[in-house]
Amino acid sequence: MHPHKNPRPPLTAKMVIQAVGKVLRKSKTKPNGKKPPAEEKKQYVEPEFTKIRVLEFDLKELVVLPREIDLNEWLASNTTTFFNLINLQYSTISEFCTGETCQAMTACSTIYYWYDERGKKTKCTAPQYVDFVMSLCQKLVTDEEIFPTKYGKEFPNSFESLVKKICRYLFHVLAHLYWAHFKETVALDLHGHLNTLYAHFIVFVREFNLIDPKETCIMDDLSEILCSPLPTPAPSTAAPAPSPSSQNHVTER
Repeated sequence: MHPHKNPRPPLTAKMVIQAVGKVLRKSKTKPNGKKPPAEEKKQYVEPEFTKIRVLEFDLKELVVLPREIDLNEWLASNTTTFFNLINLQYSTISEFCTGETCQAMTACSTIYYWYDERGKKTKCTAPQYVDFVMSLCQKLVTDEEIFPTKYGKEFPNSFESLVKKICRYLFHVLAHLYWAHFKETVALDLHGHLNTLYAHFIVFVREFNLIDPKETCIMDDLSEILCSPLPTPAPSTAAPAPSPSSQNHVTER
């Protein structure tokens, strides 16, 4: 016997959703819209930016399936929420993501191509790609046959695979936001919201194995930083100077 499906069970992340949505809508500052130089493209992993979050909480507890809620209901509720928040986050910099500034949908060394319903591969600009993503996600999450909200309506057998598809596309949008528009996000003072949203999303998809790690590995450096608790300030004692070898060591992913 399924619980009543209208409305969906409220997320325990309600405070995050409200905080992100409220601040994103209120922001009126305009960044300069210039593209970051190649050498600055990983500005988003610098400590001065990664330490900025909306709220500090246990992400694992936030995403774990509540005992009294059906798995598909939980996946549906969270997936719909992430779609809405990522769409909202992208909208804050959309005027700077144009066919001229972002001629391809890029993230790190990856170019994403769009595949239509017939499997035809198309290289498109980033705004075109994001429009395809958001249109598809909107179509799926509002389809009663796929994301049912009425009592007694069953989820289709293809539900999990469609959720995985949505999450994979949403990850592409998040990765592009960091790679191509982080400077603009910082100028809008919204990087704390982006960091919180990204960390929440990554912990969620990892919890339910919704995205192949090979897909998300391009952002592993950021994921490992943001999905770890903020370090507790150490006592004010003089730290030993780092050895020359530790200063020169570079880790590559």
